[in-house]
Amino acid sequence: MIGIVVVSHSPALAKAAVDLALQMVGSSPPPIALAAGAGDDVIGTDATRVASAIDEVASDDGVLVFMDLGSAVMSAEMGLEFRSSDCEVRLSDGPFVEGLVAAVVLAAAGSSLDDVAREASRAMEPKQGAVGPAPAAQPSAAQPPTEPDAVTAEVTLVNPAGLHARPVSMLVKTVSEFDAAVKLEDLTSGKGPVSAASLIAVLTLGSAQGNVIRISATGPQAADAVEAVRAMAADGFGEE
Repeated sequence: MIGIVVVSHSPALAKAAVDLALQMVGSSPPPIALAAGAGDDVIGTDATRVASAIDEVASDDGVLVFMDLGSAVMSAEMGLEFRSSDCEVRLSDGPFVEGLVAAVVLAAAGSSLDDVAREASRAMEPKQGAVGPAPAAQPSAAQPPTEPDAVTAEVTLVNPAGLHARPVSMLVKTVSEFDAAVKLEDLTSGKGPVSAASLIAVLTLGSAQGNVIRISATGPQAADAVEAVRAMAADGFGEE
């Protein structure tokens, strides 16, 4: 499991962001270390704290670092020079809060450093799609239609808020437990299909209560994966 480092000018901000992210993963979070503030009650960043935080969560799986404002990036870059560990470390260009939440969810599901970093970089897409013009389509990232041999099921969302962050994080974790490639398509809005292994991709559906979702999967455990997702959705993800 990869480690995550949170670099912030404010200890309170860093702790609050981590607390929010941890709400999404329950009892099995990835290793997370804070490098926040420049001293007792001093707003700022410190490269030596960044180095120590990286070393604290370092493993062969790698470390992803999140930063809030300008000089946090400089401190993170310097921290790479001061650390004693030698694992791969990435500095994330993802948004501080949304990227951190996405990263914690995928890291907890056992995703690789490459996949977690990519997910964090995309973390603004759901908000951009909801309140502003959609970003230009990237054909290479488009999901193909449902495969002819896929196992499928349809379910109506019954939980009041639909597919928001908490149920989607549960869904991503559940999907990661099966040897199957699972996709979701919102038949009501016409959005999708998207990979159910991606928190950000599922959130871009913006699926609300009452929308009908098609679940499809391929792979050795496709039927079990589809039924697990269908049952979670039919139960309202425990939110009713």
